[in-house]
Amino acid sequence: MGNNKKSNSFVMQAGILAAAGIICKVIGILYRSPLAAVIGDEGNGYYSSAYEIYTIILLVSSYSIPSAISKVIAQRLALREYRNAQKIFRCAIGYVVVVGGLASLFTFFGAGILVGGNSVPVLRIFAPTIFFSGLLGVLRGYFQAHGTMVPTSFSQIVEQILNAVVSILAAFLLIKAVAGKDTTTQAVFGASGSAIGTGAGVLIALLFMFGIFLLNREYINQKTKRDRSSQLLTTGEVYKIIITMVTPVILSTFIYNCNTSLNLTIYTRIMEHVKGFSEVEAYTQYGLFSGKAKQIANIPIAIASAMSSAMIPGISGSFAQGDIAGTNRRIGTAIKTTMFLSIPSAVGLAVLAKPVTLLLYPQKASVDTVSWLLAALSISVVFYALSTISNAVLQGIGKVNLPVVNAAVALVIQTVVLVPLLLATELGLFSLVIATVLYSLLMCILNGFSVRKELKYRQEIIKTFLLPGWSAVIMGAAAFGVYHGLYLLIHINVICLAAAILVAVPIYFVLTIKLGAVGRKDLLALPKGALLVRAAEKCRLIH
Repeated sequence: MGNNKKSNSFVMQAGILAAAGIICKVIGILYRSPLAAVIGDEGNGYYSSAYEIYTIILLVSSYSIPSAISKVIAQRLALREYRNAQKIFRCAIGYVVVVGGLASLFTFFGAGILVGGNSVPVLRIFAPTIFFSGLLGVLRGYFQAHGTMVPTSFSQIVEQILNAVVSILAAFLLIKAVAGKDTTTQAVFGASGSAIGTGAGVLIALLFMFGIFLLNREYINQKTKRDRSSQLLTTGEVYKIIITMVTPVILSTFIYNCNTSLNLTIYTRIMEHVKGFSEVEAYTQYGLFSGKAKQIANIPIAIASAMSSAMIPGISGSFAQGDIAGTNRRIGTAIKTTMFLSIPSAVGLAVLAKPVTLLLYPQKASVDTVSWLLAALSISVVFYALSTISNAVLQGIGKVNLPVVNAAVALVIQTVVLVPLLLATELGLFSLVIATVLYSLLMCILNGFSVRKELKYRQEIIKTFLLPGWSAVIMGAAAFGVYHGLYLLIHINVICLAAAILVAVPIYFVLTIKLGAVGRKDLLALPKGALLVRAAEKCRLIH
């Protein structure tokens, strides 16, 4: 019974983080559509290229801090070493002040080396955000280690809302300020406004999390004072723990994500110097892939990201206590829940790619291209979701070097495939799609082998993958038919898309229950599971 409660608590916390992640992604997509209309495809290309370099530097300096810190502190909390947990937290703050500060300075002064000319001012505006993100990451990791995802989730939503509002407003005002200039100047100023919005969002989230910490400080101090553990870590030992834990996680996350920036560099250089594209054309085209198609595909991946963030403290705690069976139960729950949601999301994006693109990015010149890119990218949703979970598992059990090796191998292979595709074919942006799908597949396979080897973990196949997959195919066919059938009658995209989704969701729900992919216990493990069970009972799907 205790294990079930822990599992349900873990899934609930993951559900809270996943819901926040999805809300943030939806807000991100919704604001990127009017933003793209304001700054245009050229400005979107400059913003996307600067944002990806900013993301890589953020990964190295602070992005991995929440998961790494939550793992280290969760291990100490599981052993009731509250004073050591607090000392790790304080030293982590010192670590990110130094590392984040250096990374910010490097970004500002090295922008001219890192990106193309028109993206330089955009990247420089991102520089201070890196410093604030490090502090924010430590606070989020601290609360995640204590088993509560609510502060992190709420701060993410607040961050994204302010990001959206300030980005659009700043972009509009800056473009208006240079209204008499050429279109490229306006695009650069518009992209700079969007970068200002990102910084504003991070700053408000940091202030919010600091406020939450102050509210909980007295309770935390009381637990620390009651700590009677004899083994107290020295400052040197704490920094050694942080560095040995954070560094491999940073390397893993860096390599895991740097394929995007590497692909940006390879694509723009080959397009400009081999294919004869101008800088404007190369970055505008790349913006269609990264700033539009990939943004949409990333929405369901937020589920896996949230699940992985939520599972690291639990896995670290159970593994530290030698509970391998409990660790494997958590992994199984996370993967089954993630696949239950990711598989239909991938199918839905594939069959409704154009309607979704029309809704979010209705610029007529690029709708068809983005739609095909999105449809081709959809399968990577499943692969990225699985590899994100397995990455978190390996980090949680202390095998932090394995994801680094796996990511490096996948990166080399995808690069070897991408370069000839760009040089010898006319696939263009679809070469990036092939490389992205290949990379996500390789990470999925390699991490899966590593988890199986380290934990003797065996994934159940039929109920986790095959039955949800078959249900999703039927669901996708129904959604496709409803959308196109209705569109022949009324030609209103948003109504037809809403109708298709309203038909697809219950079909998938019914099929997964009837085929035996999920039962009462599985539904109860989902966020709002009791509500789903009541709905299934009323429809006489379960008894």
